[in-house]
Order: sequence, then structure tokens, then C-alpha cells
Amino acid sequence: FALYCLNMEAVCSMCTFLGCCVGIAAGGLVFAAYKLGLLYQLFHKVESPRHGGESVAAVLRAHGVKYVFTLVGGHISPILVACEKVGIRIVDTRHEATAVFAADAVARLSGSVGVAAVTAGPGLTNTVTAVKNAQMAESPLLLMGGAAGTLLQGRGALQDIDQMSLFKPLCKFCASIRTVREIIPTVRKALAIAQSGTPGPVFIEFPIDTLYPFHLVSKEFGVKNPPKGLMGKVVSWYLNNHLMNLFAGAWEARDVSPLPVDIPLATDNQIQNCIELVSRAKKPVVLLGSQATLPPTPVDDIRKALEDLGIPCFLGGMARGMLGKNSPIHIRQNRRDALKEADLVLLAGTVCDFRLSYGRVLNRRSKIIAVNRDKTQLLKNSDMFWKPTIAIQGDAGSFLVRLSKGLKGHRCPEDWPQSLKAGDVTKENTNRAKAEEKTEHHLNPLKVLHCVDELMSEDSIIVADGGDFVGSAAYIMRPRGPLRWLDPGAFGTLGVGGGFALGAKLCRPDSEVWIVYGDGSLGYSVAEFDTFTRHKTPVLAVVGNDACWSQISREQVPILGSNVACGLAFTDYHVVADGYGGKGYLIGRNQEDQLRDIIGQAQEETREGKAVLLNVLIGKTNFREGSISV
Repeated sequence: FALYCLNMEAVCSMCTFLGCCVGIAAGGLVFAAYKLGLLYQLFHKVESPRHGGESVAAVLRAHGVKYVFTLVGGHISPILVACEKVGIRIVDTRHEATAVFAADAVARLSGSVGVAAVTAGPGLTNTVTAVKNAQMAESPLLLMGGAAGTLLQGRGALQDIDQMSLFKPLCKFCASIRTVREIIPTVRKALAIAQSGTPGPVFIEFPIDTLYPFHLVSKEFGVKNPPKGLMGKVVSWYLNNHLMNLFAGAWEARDVSPLPVDIPLATDNQIQNCIELVSRAKKPVVLLGSQATLPPTPVDDIRKALEDLGIPCFLGGMARGMLGKNSPIHIRQNRRDALKEADLVLLAGTVCDFRLSYGRVLNRRSKIIAVNRDKTQLLKNSDMFWKPTIAIQGDAGSFLVRLSKGLKGHRCPEDWPQSLKAGDVTKENTNRAKAEEKTEHHLNPLKVLHCVDELMSEDSIIVADGGDFVGSAAYIMRPRGPLRWLDPGAFGTLGVGGGFALGAKLCRPDSEVWIVYGDGSLGYSVAEFDTFTRHKTPVLAVVGNDACWSQISREQVPILGSNVACGLAFTDYHVVADGYGGKGYLIGRNQEDQLRDIIGQAQEETREGKAVLLNVLIGKTNFREGSISV
């Protein structure tokens, strides 16, 4: 009897096991059918003469995108053709990095997402520096890249690399399109994520078979001569099914409108606590960073809020120009001394990184209010060199407007900004006197910068791309208003000039756009004078040509005793501009008396549609002596 029971238990166990296997197999078949799209294909249309580029264009148009910057490649041609057909301007550059820099500039100046599209492999790898720069500058940017076909990735196809691994550390969101029906929802999601929270770049990879029409893809990837035998039939079936699933439901109506954008805001309680701190301060200071210029708060509202508060302001990055040319509360000089005296410091989108000596320049007795969308940036180095009194993860621009409204009728004691402004005037008079000193060779760079600053139009936008010459320009040149200064940001990237100027001129076609170049940085994007000519975007470039990487040389020579790799030549950059269809001028000591006239002539040339390069030969001064590049 015991033996009988054991045998029956074994039989029951076997039945249970077989039943489970059947269930698992059935479940596996259902899952496989889902993955292969077998059920989806039964109810959704596959064939159509349309292509995936049309879906991309539809979403971009619905989001108000006006420009797509690119360097053309076969992988992405459908996107470019479709965008042009719906009225989105395609702007092709001479380098992929320039395309991303231009999209970055559009994002900064327009408040919408900048868009760039580049081809697979080297096209994408060429953008890495520009994407990282956008990430650190917190610019909302969509990068679209081509890729090898979905079935050919990892099999040695042309320009096939693991692009997703490359961009995941650089972007807030990365996606690889696997079917044509995914394009619209993925692009919508990416555009919303780019602007939400702390803005930044997003990346979408488009395998080539998701962009071209069904009949071309089937001709290229379909089975032409089916192999014989069972395995051949299975392979043929799999390939054909993959192709059908790729296009199933691709052209069904889908919502292309913008998704909601999530922006962190300060709470009412946080605002009230800050109102109480500011109202008691006798020597408050505002440090305004680039992040304060981000949407949704209009920059003019932020400017008015700062003027109502009356607190002296130091402006950095994109915030330069926020208070106009000659505001009584805009302090340009002696920031370190002001911070030593301040009893309250408001870090509005400003980060305690190397630009603030990691927080060491802040007075430990000061009350510190820090506002930033990014928690990591908000508290950077706070465990070492400084400690916030109030730390708010929220939008800096809207915070300032609400703070101003809460302090209506209260202003900072006037003697405080007046004393700081007096120090400003003294320092600037010293700089002007230094500009009149003769250098051993060529022109005094400070005199050149003062002259350009005096003659540029009131609607000018200044693009900064360089080291020593641009460092000097930051002290001398005065942006005329909000969003009229473009620099790389914390990454310190050289080569932004051509792309930033291109994007700025497209956004503000009636404004003068000036690029302040060092002769080293000019080499990265001088070829974009061809782009300026072809796309009728006349900009003005002034090149401080001292035949040297001076920002590096100024520390390398005294510390290490060698100028190795720092030397350049007094190259005829003006001739290069002529060759690309622009207009070039050489300005040396012999033309010093004509400097103002030449600048005026250059401005007239740009009004007539020509991009102009002023190749200014400059000498050495001891201005900014002791500044270092690391």
C-alpha cells in the first residue's frame, strides 16, 4: 500500500510538472507574440508611402520649433526633408558641434527647446563636447541621431557604435526608436523632459529603417531569395514579421501637442522665511546666475523685481546684461571684497563651484539664501566651505519676483549699493587709463574692447569665445539688456563662437551679433563664415590676435619656464573670412587712428548682408595678471 501511494504521488507530481510546462510554454508564446507584434499587426495598417521623418516633423512643428541645425547624412535625410516641407528651417553647418552649439543658443534666447540632427557614428561623436556643454549650462536641447538598422546593430553595419552608452551620462533622457509608431510619443516625451526640472539635453536615436518608407526598407532589409529548408523558412518568417511590426500602426492619428512641463517652485513658507531675512539685512548682495534666465518667468519681470528690491547685484553667465548698461545696483568689480562685507548673500541660480572658490569667498557670518532647480548644484560644496541658511530647490526667476512682491515698499539701504558703485567707478577708471597705455607691439587689447563697446548698437548680442582676450572683455564690455550675452558656461568650452552667433542671429535677425574671439578659439569655427554666408546671417567677429594661447602662457611660462605649445602666428584670418564669402579687415598699429572708422564700416557691411571679421593685432598687457586657467 505504501509503495502504491508513493507511485501515485510520483504520477501526480509528473502531471503537475507537465501542466506547468504547458502553461509556461503557452505564456511564453503569448509573450513572444507580443514582442514580435503578431497580434498588433492583425489590427493595424502596415504599408504606406509615408516615412518616419514626417512623424518627427509633425511633433516639432506642434511644439513651435523653428530651426533644426544639422550636418547632413543619409541616416537622417527623411527628418530634414520632412521638416523643410512643414516650414521648419533647416540650417546646415560645417561641423556637427556647431549645429549643437547653435541649437543651444536658440534654447537660451528663445526659451524653447533647441533642436539638432546629425548622422550616425562620427556625426554623433563629434557632438559630445557640445552636448556636455549644454548639460552643464542647463540648456533644453534635443539631439536626434541616426543609427544602423534595428536588425543590423552590433553586426558591423556602417557607422554602427553603441551610441546610447555614449550619451546616457550626458543627457536627461535617452531613447532608441524600435518601431515607427513609437516616434511621436517618444519625441513628445523627450521635449517635455528637456524643459522640466533642471533643463538639459535629451537624445533620441533613430535607426535608419524607422525613418525611410516601407517599400524602401522592405527592399533593403526584406528576404530577396528565401533559403530552403525549415531553418530558412523560420529565418524568412522572422525577418518579414520584424519588418511588418516595424511599420504596423505607424500612421494612425496620435496627439502631437506639448506635454506638461514640470518646474520646481519655492513654497509660500520658504518665500516668507526669505522675506524676513532680507528685510533685516543691512548689506545684502544678490549673485545672479544663468539659471535665473530660464522660462517660465520673463526676464523683464526679473529685472523689475531686482530694481524694486534695490539690492546690489553681481551678474554671471547668461544673467549678464539683466540690469542693462548702467544700472546703479549692477556691480561689476570687487566682488570678493563685497562678499566679505555682506551680511546676507542671495545665490539665485549661482553655484559654489570654482567661480566662487567653492564657497570659500562667502563670509561665514553672512546669512545665505540659495535657490537652484538642481539639488546637487544647490548644495555643492556646502559640506566643506559654506552652509546655506535657507536652501530652496526651485526656480530662481519666479522666486525673485515673489520675493520682490512680498517686500513691496522695502528697499535695501541706499548707502550700501552707492559705496559698492563708487568702488566700481574707481576700478573702471583704472581700466580705462590702462587702455591708453602703449604696448610693445601692436594695439592695446583693452583699447580695442573699449572702442567696440562704445560703438556697438544698443540691441547687440555679445558671444564670448576665447581665453585671455575674452576674459578681458568680460570686464570691459557691457551687455545692453537681458539675454544679450552668450558664453560657454561652467565647462569653459572653446569653439562655441560660430554656433552661438548663428543661433543668436536667427533668433534676433535685427540685432547686431558680435563674436569676441581669441585667435586660438577662432580656429574651431572660422569655417562657419561659409555658413553665415550661405544662410544670410551676417555677424561681426572681432579677433584679438596675439599669436598665442595667452591664457595658458600667462601661468605656464612663470611657473614652468617654457612656452611650449602656446605659440601661434599672426595669421591672416581676415583673408579666410574673405574666402568664405564674408569680409575681412586687418587692423594693426598703423590703423589705430582709423579703428573707429573701420568698426563703423564693418557695421555697415553687416547691415548690407555680409559677415565681417576684424583681425586685430594686439600686444601684451599686465591686465588680469595672476589669473589662472585651472
